[in-house]
Amino acid sequence: MKDQSQRKPIIELNDVKKIYKMGSQTVRALDGATIKIYPNEYVAIMGPSGSGKSTMMNVIGALDVPTSGTYILNGQDVSEMDDDELAAVRNREIGFVFQTFNLLPRVDCLANVELPLIYSGMSKAKRREQATKALQSVGLGDRMDHKPNELSGGQRQRVAVARALVNNPSILLADEPTGNLDSKTGVEIMHLFEALYAAGNTILLVTHEEDIAQHARRVIRLRDGVIETDNVVEKPTLANVKVELES
Repeated sequence: MKDQSQRKPIIELNDVKKIYKMGSQTVRALDGATIKIYPNEYVAIMGPSGSGKSTMMNVIGALDVPTSGTYILNGQDVSEMDDDELAAVRNREIGFVFQTFNLLPRVDCLANVELPLIYSGMSKAKRREQATKALQSVGLGDRMDHKPNELSGGQRQRVAVARALVNNPSILLADEPTGNLDSKTGVEIMHLFEALYAAGNTILLVTHEEDIAQHARRVIRLRDGVIETDNVVEKPTLANVKVELES
């Protein structure tokens, strides 16, 4: 992790709690989480089932708001936003990559990647240009007119990554991104994330797999809604890293 002394956090959770009522029971999915994540960090969020990692992902991804505490995303207080404001923040600030890809099956890769830009009101010509660059950046410049069912699992996930990047978001939030891939393809996708991190992207990776988490530079472990550990993982410098992006 780089020296953060002169930098502002891009994500700041302050004593965040998320409490659900389930019948007569009270579930403290998050119970006072406080973390700061800075630009161009590569962070893995880990924990067993029920630890609160999915809830933390939902809060950070502006899919949900805390019961109490504050969440500052890129200088904006997300904690009190209504649904429309949250939707605008998600589209502008966050690129999502899901385990199940979440691609539209009846349209080609280019149209899938363009989708977030439609919501932002961009012109068709500009959308095409930006989506094309995003697909080229993940090694799929020659697959733009293919539909998802004409691609391998790894290629589909690359399309999903391109879609997540197309708006130049503040953070890339990946939820179990290798969960539906075989081990070899999973390694290729993690190499892609390595290249994106080297290019300056801020990446949050939610996973329960130790070998996937070890690709990150910082690992936050949750248990029972509480941050158990928050450790930097030492890695070699990325200055000379070359990552193969060919499909």
